Amino acid sequence: MENLLNDYYLQSLHVNRYIPRKVMIDNHSIQLVGTTQSGKTTLIKQYLLTCKKNSYLYLDCNDLRVDVQGINSVLDIFCKNNSIDIVALDNYNIDIKLPNTKQLIISTEAAVENISSTVLLNSLDYEEFLAYEPKYDSTALNHFLQLGGYPVMHSLSSDERQIFLQRKLSAKLDAVELSILTIVAKNASLRLSAFAIYERLKNERKISKDKLYQNLSSLIQKRYVYELEKYAHKRAVKKLYLCDIAIKNALTTQKHFARLFENLIFLEMIKRNFELFYTDNIDFYLPHHNRIVLSMPFATKDILFKKIESIEAFIIENGVLHVEVVTVGSEGTLMHPFVTVKMMPFSQWAIIEGEE
Repeated sequence: MENLLNDYYLQSLHVNRYIPRKVMIDNHSIQLVGTTQSGKTTLIKQYLLTCKKNSYLYLDCNDLRVDVQGINSVLDIFCKNNSIDIVALDNYNIDIKLPNTKQLIISTEAAVENISSTVLLNSLDYEEFLAYEPKYDSTALNHFLQLGGYPVMHSLSSDERQIFLQRKLSAKLDAVELSILTIVAKNASLRLSAFAIYERLKNERKISKDKLYQNLSSLIQKRYVYELEKYAHKRAVKKLYLCDIAIKNALTTQKHFARLFENLIFLEMIKRNFELFYTDNIDFYLPHHNRIVLSMPFATKDILFKKIESIEAFIIENGVLHVEVVTVGSEGTLMHPFVTVKMMPFSQWAIIEGEE
């Protein structure tokens, strides 16, 4: 294994067309936690390229040549003998013993202990996505809906994207996890219970409820799937969302634009760590902000007026002060005696949503 470490130590790292992210690595130990293709490897390599070449060791733990026992026996000694200050363990394997170095960087899908700083890396939000676009016009949102937030999608031709993502997901997830993710992709933004997933999946393969619940929990822990709880009803069926809309395009031929659009809005909101719920006829309710966000891609003022009528009792009862209606292109204000109601295009709303 010493020869393998030496090969990695001597190799030159390369990053093609790096575009800065909102997440950065500094000179402290850190673990980057994110799904496959969220940009962890690029972020690590870009940071290492700012360091002295002989001060760091980068190792991809997915390398088939990596023997865990062998690595554990030589890693600390190798770092000491070569005065290595920074060790980056990409695609970290929890069986590898963490070396004693000044700075440790690991990337993983599920956070591990013994690393003081943990940073969650999501796929590109809309504001980050715009940095990849040649111009900021109406075509940007169309591209975002087609490509999703995985940075690598920009470097692939349209005929490669779906197969590429299928292969990456197949490599990272076991067969049951991938089957569950496919069901979620077909039902993204809908209320979907673990039991309902089990009922659908048992017709395809032999599986126990315990195994199903375990694998669904794993997908949620690794943030491939997000749950949204119903307000004031903890036991109610949760709504499920995908970590990136590109997964829906890769795993199903169904379109369901309204649901895809709602998933997109959800992903923009979770980056701020708001306490978020759904409730009857309301997509997103933020109780601590007295705020409701509605996903209505093709809303008109007439449609919106009827929608507000249907949730007026909830607005009054809960003291809601702001209702934001996210659309594809419509904008405007609706006069209402109890609440401010604004229609706003996603391209404008997403930028505002990202402001501190």
